[in-house]
Amino acid sequence: MVDAQVTAIEASEPTDARQASLFRDAIAQLSRRPTFWLSGGFILLMIVVAIVPQAFASWFGHGDPRDCNLSNSSLGPRSGHPFGFDKQGCDIYANVIYGARDSISIGLLVTALSIIIAIVLGSLSGFYMGAIDAVVSRVADVFFGFPFILGALVLLTSLRSHNVWTVSFALALFIWPTLTRLMRASVLSAKQMDYVLSARSLGASDWRLIRKHLLPNAIAPVIVISALTVGGVIAAESTLTFLGVGLQEPAISWGLQLSNAQSDFQTHPHLLIYPGLFLVATVLSFIVLGDALQDLLDPRRNER
Repeated sequence: MVDAQVTAIEASEPTDARQASLFRDAIAQLSRRPTFWLSGGFILLMIVVAIVPQAFASWFGHGDPRDCNLSNSSLGPRSGHPFGFDKQGCDIYANVIYGARDSISIGLLVTALSIIIAIVLGSLSGFYMGAIDAVVSRVADVFFGFPFILGALVLLTSLRSHNVWTVSFALALFIWPTLTRLMRASVLSAKQMDYVLSARSLGASDWRLIRKHLLPNAIAPVIVISALTVGGVIAAESTLTFLGVGLQEPAISWGLQLSNAQSDFQTHPHLLIYPGLFLVATVLSFIVLGDALQDLLDPRRNER
């Protein structure tokens, strides 16, 4: 009987029709925004490139980033090698294409790990409060005390292995507090809604309240910030790798290419320009997409 009443409450939530209408309006608005399609299309393209780099690397070049010849060291663009060669005589185009895999993988992996932690800890903290909230908040405050780049730099310096997984875990360690704090605030707001209070008064379990009511209504801000986070993480990985504490060879990433070009870019600017362009375009696309998602998931912005 209680479950039937709770289900009836869920079916009659007053926000469903309004949210559906706002969602359709937001989709219609986004369809008229070329920046949304450009950024989303470019991100989709780069994800496909990261999944199958061998297919794209062979389109304009020989396709092997490790086929190097010192006699071609730092040579500029030419037929079959549109981006030229790096200091080791490796094809820059092939390296840029293959570099998308590690750079984007780290961005998505760090964000995914942070979202999982934020959903679990933020939901428990915001729903139960008390001791759980105190512990989660104090632990988050500890990590908030470290500047993001500096904290990751110190941690990675102490690690022997610098691969995609270790770099991702090091960056996620300093990303999750922000998303967790945001998730907690969203849960605190959502649990005051009338239908949540009604479901609780009818005896709905904590798990049902969190799963059916709080998460769907509280996760939107986290999704928006996560889209922005992916771009920030990709830039952070490149920064750390440029400083010598991020990914290490034989890995291939845009950050490594920028690091290897830092001493020669004045005389051979193509060493820096091409990986830099792909890095900037990818980070900017995630930022633009995050801003578009904010309009999609928070249509009240369109009224201002």
